[in-house]
Amino acid sequence: MNQKLIDLYDEYTHRPLDRRVFLERLITLAGSATAAQAFLAVIEPNYANAAVIAADDARLGSAPLEVPSAQLKGYLAYPKAKGAQISDNLVIVIHENRGLNPHIEDVARRAAIAGFHAFAPDFLTPDGGTPKDEDQARDMFAKIDMARVIRSAATLVSYFKEKTPRMKIGAVGFCWGGGAVNSMATVAPGLDAGVAFYGVAPKLEDVAKIKASMMMHYGALDARVNATKEPFENAMKAAGVTHQSFMYEGANHAFHNETSPERYVEAAAKLAWQRTMDLFKQKLA
Repeated sequence: MNQKLIDLYDEYTHRPLDRRVFLERLITLAGSATAAQAFLAVIEPNYANAAVIAADDARLGSAPLEVPSAQLKGYLAYPKAKGAQISDNLVIVIHENRGLNPHIEDVARRAAIAGFHAFAPDFLTPDGGTPKDEDQARDMFAKIDMARVIRSAATLVSYFKEKTPRMKIGAVGFCWGGGAVNSMATVAPGLDAGVAFYGVAPKLEDVAKIKASMMMHYGALDARVNATKEPFENAMKAAGVTHQSFMYEGANHAFHNETSPERYVEAAAKLAWQRTMDLFKQKLA
């Protein structure tokens, strides 16, 4: 696949570009409307591919969960053997700039299969929740108040820590959510571990406030996000923040998301997820 097409799609989803402008540029790059449609068929998310762990998996339970103090509603997945009551550890799963969708709910179930309670909040809750239309969702994220997002994330950590002071909390985020985890770590001293999949760096002047153990996963072809990698890592080194960073060769942005076949890299996705679960098992035990 032409890397210029993938880069254009990344610009469309993160700048974001107006869809009409995006399609015009895509047709020009692809060479024809037919070729452009073929490209879209393999790069745009298809949530029929989302269920790695079935929603009715007998090992798991799930329930809606609302945390009013954080202005967040979301999806809770948990091992049935533990029950719905969160009492020992929690993994917060933060979505991409499409909001809370079937793929992210599935990622929460994967964390639950690994033995954790997993809560996937919808950061569009104050705006009426994630819409079904992805273009509308992206437009909402382009206008979202990030200061509000980070406050809500920090409040979420505080809420659970206050309920159960011995609780260990981790957070994992993807794309927009990866950047949110990085920023969340600077304002949530109660966070024990944070993992960012292809997330941009937080404000460098705030990095010294991070108390969590951090892990970052990057796709080698993801130039936009990777431009923030070195300054972030240098700031963490200077501040003595415990961190690990992994680069996955041949991988683009969103390499963990199997609903987008063109960008999904199975080997990298599985390795990054295993490293993430290993970190959580170490830090949230």
